[in-house]
Amino acid sequence: MASKKPADVASKEKNEYIPSFISKKPFYLEGPDSENDYLEHQRLQTATPDQSKWYDRGKRLGPAATKFRKGACENCGAMTHKTRECLSRPRAKGAKWTGKDIQADEKVQDVQLGWDAKRDRWNGYDATEYRAVVEEYEVFENLKKSAKSGEANGKSIQVDNGDNEDVPEQEEAKYAEESDMGRQQSTATRNLRLREDTAKYLRNLDLDSAKYDPKTRSMVDMGAQADQAAALVAEDNFMRASGDAAEFEKASKYAWESQERGDKNKTHLQANPTSGEYFRRKEQQEHDEKREAHRRQLLDKYGGEQYLQPNALRDSAITESERYIEYDESGAVKGAPKALAKTKYPEDVLINNHISVWGSWWKNFHWGYACCHSTVKNSYCTGEEGKEASEQANRIRTGAELEALESRRAIEMPPPSKDGEIIEPHRQTELSGKAEAVARKRNLSEMTGGVSEEELEAYKRSRGMADDPMAKF
Repeated sequence: MASKKPADVASKEKNEYIPSFISKKPFYLEGPDSENDYLEHQRLQTATPDQSKWYDRGKRLGPAATKFRKGACENCGAMTHKTRECLSRPRAKGAKWTGKDIQADEKVQDVQLGWDAKRDRWNGYDATEYRAVVEEYEVFENLKKSAKSGEANGKSIQVDNGDNEDVPEQEEAKYAEESDMGRQQSTATRNLRLREDTAKYLRNLDLDSAKYDPKTRSMVDMGAQADQAAALVAEDNFMRASGDAAEFEKASKYAWESQERGDKNKTHLQANPTSGEYFRRKEQQEHDEKREAHRRQLLDKYGGEQYLQPNALRDSAITESERYIEYDESGAVKGAPKALAKTKYPEDVLINNHISVWGSWWKNFHWGYACCHSTVKNSYCTGEEGKEASEQANRIRTGAELEALESRRAIEMPPPSKDGEIIEPHRQTELSGKAEAVARKRNLSEMTGGVSEEELEAYKRSRGMADDPMAKF
């Protein structure tokens, strides 16, 4: 019986019982022939498909031009980019003016990627680039082995590019489990602790109680002093800052740093505490001697030693006081307001006659000054008058002033007319003004008869004399 051909297999219908992670073809294997056989990617491939559809980085097209072309980059002479987009080193005189060292054009590609290919973080990755990392790691490993072999034989350190088979494997294990303080400790026992221990920040979850600072791994800002968590914090802080705890911490830090640096006199605090203390004090003494020599050198060069002598008058000053002050466990004065931490920015700077800072008042989604209710930054303070003007402007804006005016008009009821009709005040004033204007009009007989003596006398008395010196008295 003859075996089935791939074409016969492809002509079959799609098997619904095959899982989707098997039947689904990756995006980088999709092609025009994928519709014929939906399991083509699972079969033995005769030719290696182009799985990395990506840009050819750094590829150039053919030989470079020998003459500068119009529209090319003025720096390197390539036609595929502009001068501002050139990635070559900026030349003192570009290829446009010298005509030398004209670079070839870059290979511009239009790579069509699908939805998955655009979001593939490894698309276009070249695995050969990681070879440099591996080689660098091998170089450091060879240096470590040669350094250890040199110390064992009492010889100078020599770089060996090959593998050192003489170094026993027990030495590697010894260095890996050397200490639980340095970076060379075993990762299996680094973070182990007793599971029955309860963390201090879990004893009391009250927000007003002691707070745990994860950065320094300590409890800060005790808050309530009467609960159990605050008492534990006070005891912890006291133990950390009293007795030889500070000296022990310095000794531990010195031992850690000496092991991490790989010093010649590296110490182990638990294995040989006497040696660690001896080398630490010796190093501290040498540091103090160097500091004193440097200080003496500066005094000999610039002088001023007389200003460093103790002052008898200053030492005899009375510094004692009978003022009683009580401190809490944290060292702060009991009952005193908690001092807020200052920032690096200027604070409480009052400008333009203001007695409050900008941002001390807020209303209707606007910041302002609390002293004058001004919402304009860097404005001049207007005091209480500014507050009144702000309130009045707010009433006018919201229509409260018109409502008050209407209420006053409703209270002041105008007098009725003869017909019983109520005449508004402004309407009554308008009617009276019209009546006076009609009474002042002259009829035809008065206009043709001339001006009488009474009218002339009345006119002379009513007119204003601009040059009369007694008119203002």
